[in-house]
Amino acid sequence: MQLPSRVKLVDVGPRDGLQNEKQAVPAEVKIGLVHRLQEAGLKEIEVTSFVSPKWVPQMADNAEVMHGIRRQAGVRYSVLTPNMKGFEAAIAAPREEWPDEIVVFGAASEAFSQKNINCSIAESIERFRPVAEAARAKGIFVRGAMSCTVGCPYEGEIAPERVDMLAKLMKGIGVQHVGVADTIGVGTPLKVRRALEATLAHYGIDEVSGHYHDTYGQALSNTLASLELGIWQFDTSVGGLGGCPFAKGATGNVATEDVVYMLHGMGIETGIDLDQLIDAGVYINQALGREPNSRVSKAIRTKRQG
Repeated sequence: MQLPSRVKLVDVGPRDGLQNEKQAVPAEVKIGLVHRLQEAGLKEIEVTSFVSPKWVPQMADNAEVMHGIRRQAGVRYSVLTPNMKGFEAAIAAPREEWPDEIVVFGAASEAFSQKNINCSIAESIERFRPVAEAARAKGIFVRGAMSCTVGCPYEGEIAPERVDMLAKLMKGIGVQHVGVADTIGVGTPLKVRRALEATLAHYGIDEVSGHYHDTYGQALSNTLASLELGIWQFDTSVGGLGGCPFAKGATGNVATEDVVYMLHGMGIETGIDLDQLIDAGVYINQALGREPNSRVSKAIRTKRQG
């Protein structure tokens, strides 16, 4: 079995991790988090979301955050743009403040699509079509997030055939890379493997990533199963930030610190400095008034104290 020698992590903490916080997080704190992540070696950061502040008030400062970040060469900054209005807002700023990549999201569950964005899967894809076309015309990379690929809070288990259908639809509108997401964290290695294999029927191994939540403590196991399949790109969230407002009880994304520790222990390169990453997780969680949701962070900080 040939495991990847290097893995690329996309830290989604600033966007996916903070979008559901009840307390307001100041723009300067979000900017500070992005800076700390890139200083720790992250080359892919999901910064914010251009959505209606009515639905996601935490992201109302999107333009301010994009304006405030100090860009580093070699780092790709992505934003969520679920419709043309969001995309147009994302490129309303000067060219140097545009995102390098936009993200559209669809669900493998019909019920989740209706609850999350008030339309069917097919309707959501048609909504994304002009967004993908406009972004690619302007040289902006298009990534697709495929949610609920193994389980849904409303429909239960999701068949791989549903994932196959969604991946095919994403490919058809020009989405260049897709993330296979276990949005509510119910996946186990075999189920995740089946979802990935369904996706790989339409996308190459370099165009697919994993996005796993840790609700049932399976995220690292699912990451390992993905590595064994050759997947070498993953979404993670510093300090285990985040959840899903439409998936009751779903805990945060897998902590970036925990994934980095596992990968380094396997001799897999990430280009990330674990100590600096832990400090970034402490920074944002202190701003939120709580402890990082990362076992590795807790263990190493305890060790630091002697």
